[in-house]
Amino acid sequence: MKYFIVFISLWMVSAKCFSQTKQDSLEIKRAALDYIESQHNPNPKQMEQALHPRLVKRTFWTDKETKKDYVRETSAESMVILAENYNRKKDKFPAVPKKEVKMLDISEKTASVKLIADEWIDYMHLVKLNGSWKIINVLWQFNDSARHK
Repeated sequence: MKYFIVFISLWMVSAKCFSQTKQDSLEIKRAALDYIESQHNPNPKQMEQALHPRLVKRTFWTDKETKKDYVRETSAESMVILAENYNRKKDKFPAVPKKEVKMLDISEKTASVKLIADEWIDYMHLVKLNGSWKIINVLWQFNDSARHK
């Protein structure tokens, strides 16, 4: 019985030390929202705040001439530039844009979320480095995959 109590005590302490917290969940959601909101209201600093500098964003695309599918990649630098210019005229999103963040999995230093926006979805991987959650991978597609041309 003594060993059982010691085991349970150690397990509870280790679970507390190495699990995600409510604050982690809030910071993960904030990173995902910074990513999309920086495009709604052009804000490159907000985008940069959400991204790890080595982010890679990917999607599939279809070449118009060959009709072959391939993978397109975007860097963190390109996303920051996009946030600065994409919606400058305020014509790329509805007046009240959709921005739903679903937590798929959260571990001590990694997380996976799904961002559901107006015309597309983004699957994101985040990493916690030096106490800060950053988006490091994004795989996205339009809701209508025929638009990937």
